Amino acid sequence: MTIAFRPLRRDDFPLLRTWLEHPHVAHWWNHETGPDDLERDFGGSVDGTEPGEDLLAMDDGVPVGLVQRSRLVDYADYLEEFAALTQVPYEAVTIDYLVGDPGRVGQGLGTAMIRAAVADTWATRPGTGTILVAVVAANTASWRALEKAGFRRVAEGPMEPDNPLDDPLHYVYRQDRGDDGGGVAAAVTGSG
Repeated sequence: MTIAFRPLRRDDFPLLRTWLEHPHVAHWWNHETGPDDLERDFGGSVDGTEPGEDLLAMDDGVPVGLVQRSRLVDYADYLEEFAALTQVPYEAVTIDYLVGDPGRVGQGLGTAMIRAAVADTWATRPGTGTILVAVVAANTASWRALEKAGFRRVAEGPMEPDNPLDDPLHYVYRQDRGDDGGGVAAAVTGSG
């Protein structure tokens, strides 16, 4: 499986809405999915006015998931939550991810997407040496995928969960440039 990325576009919003409404995503992402909600939450990255990136993950040209990537220094509140639990290098990046198709869950796609996002980060952000990811402790599938992708748990503690029904306990995972074992190819293609 070769994962490639391209920037999310507005014409992807209907597909994204479907993904966000699937139960395996809805609990952990806890997103409102109306057109105005998607515009509010994703329109800025589509327009380039938001510092974070929303990347559509493609497997052999077929959309399979979403990866969000941002520098922690661009999101002061989130940076503060991380810094309360672990050291945060200045250029540290964080990612979030979802596997959209419920039929692809549990088949290694999440791990492949994470590995590809790491490889792409190292390739496109030469000043970045660390990726930090916070995961609700109860989201076992997510933190196991991170571990399979070479991340190591470096901290745990309370952070604001996306879903208010979740316990605030989060695990913080870290991968530094050179820790990933290399060899995972990823590409970011144009917004076409």
